[in-house]
Amino acid sequence: MPAHRKVRPAGAAVRRAALRWWLLSLAAAGATVTAAAALLAVALHVSGLAAPSSASSGAPYRLSQPREIEELRWEQEFAPPQLASPRKVFDSPTDAVLLLLDGVADDAAGKRLWLPAPAPARRFVPCVAPSPEYRSPVVSRGYLLVHTNGGLNQMRAGISDMVAVARILNATLIIPELDKKSFWHDKSNFSDVFDEEHFINSLANDVKVEKKLPKELVKAPKSVRYFKSWSGVDYYEDEISPLWDHRQVIRAAKSDSRLANNHLPPDIQKLRCRAFFQALRFAPPIEALGKLLVKRMRSFGPYIALHLRYEKDMLAFSGCTYGLSQTESEELAMIRENTTYWKVKDIDPLEQRSHGYCPLTPKEVGMFLSGLGYPSSTPVYIAAGEIYGGESHMVDLQSRFPILMNKEKLASAEELRPFSQYAAQMAALDYIVSVESDVFIPSYSGNMARAVAGHRRFLGHRKTISPDRKALVRLFDKVASGLLKEGERLSQRIIDIHQKRQGSPRKRKGPVSGTKGKDRFRSEEAFYENPFPDCLCQPGSPASGDSLGSI
Repeated sequence: MPAHRKVRPAGAAVRRAALRWWLLSLAAAGATVTAAAALLAVALHVSGLAAPSSASSGAPYRLSQPREIEELRWEQEFAPPQLASPRKVFDSPTDAVLLLLDGVADDAAGKRLWLPAPAPARRFVPCVAPSPEYRSPVVSRGYLLVHTNGGLNQMRAGISDMVAVARILNATLIIPELDKKSFWHDKSNFSDVFDEEHFINSLANDVKVEKKLPKELVKAPKSVRYFKSWSGVDYYEDEISPLWDHRQVIRAAKSDSRLANNHLPPDIQKLRCRAFFQALRFAPPIEALGKLLVKRMRSFGPYIALHLRYEKDMLAFSGCTYGLSQTESEELAMIRENTTYWKVKDIDPLEQRSHGYCPLTPKEVGMFLSGLGYPSSTPVYIAAGEIYGGESHMVDLQSRFPILMNKEKLASAEELRPFSQYAAQMAALDYIVSVESDVFIPSYSGNMARAVAGHRRFLGHRKTISPDRKALVRLFDKVASGLLKEGERLSQRIIDIHQKRQGSPRKRKGPVSGTKGKDRFRSEEAFYENPFPDCLCQPGSPASGDSLGSI
């Protein structure tokens, strides 16, 4: 810590905590978050804890880009007024965390909870500019239509893969059609979720992208194909490209996992990163509210974004019923049975849980956070849809961590109204708050968790703690049976288990030994979950010449 930085007296920390509780009380009493935050700001200034604010909430939200040195960093823009430094430009998320922690966590253990990987590990930067041999697209051979499938982040990964496929096939990509028939029945169009113009312009040197098919081809015969999963360049060049000899339009019926994670040309891998992490910017209205949510969450101090995967669809799909009532378990089984595109119907919930295949319950998450050492005053943002069972399943977590926030608590009904009926748009808000959090913790390794974890790696290996669910279940079962008590012993075991599960740089994991066929590809770490080494390098390395380049 710099020598000039003063440590806030303990009394100030107490006053600050009391003011936080006052804000929560106001919210509980019906005051809007905006009004309560305004009152809190006044109280902070009166109490002497505030400094002049230079933050502005007027600029549109954008995920951090390495080149934007001249612009205010996210960490400054979203620092609470009492901690912001006028015209201060942070060189890394760590600087922001240190500023936020000044006088909040006065001991080394407290700071350790928030700091990311050691400085040398954080020196990896995006290296996504193409090679000198890379050429802009020539006259295309035809048009590629894409029907995406799945939730927000499954669609994002699929779209990014299809950008690369369009490049391989020398095709013009038509703006993809979002999935409107999955579990969520979301009617959003591409431009409702993403910044369409930015997407088109960002990829201009990679693939030609158009909004619609030419009128003369709308009713023309199309070659509809389910591209083979986890395919390489040879598959598309040898089996798909010849289709241009007979059709001007190829339609990809699905988009998920249609490219291999590994063993693709470097320029194709970099293109996937440019598409996923840079071109697929969210639509301006989503960005604006996402920025506001981050700013409001920052007013509580450093925060954890918890992706709590405990929604009805997740539990029904996975067959995980631990901690649920008989009625709830039967309802989930009925949903699974009646959802035709879910192939596995008969699932043993106890076996699922013992193997770590179930999301942690809200109660287990609370035990996990406490075991890691986070105090009850820690602000926690819940990134999730509607929690199954509602408040009845959140009581334990709420009792441990009272500053438990979500988008519904941070924003007014009026602010959320344009997005509230659209699952993908609501998920995008959670995505923004999660990527920009000080610590991200997913309760389950689904598409959202993988996408956020990868994005945080791409932006400097921000602290992401991945729970070892299999090991945790064994510990929690011992607590439930009385063989182990909550306290220092349990806490130390949890900390030891997760020492190397905090998002430090490492190469993407390959297939599990002994697996074959599709299971081999399925066992690999997903490309977008860890874009290292393809899209990250250290300054000064041979690949770093493009590290600050933009698309």
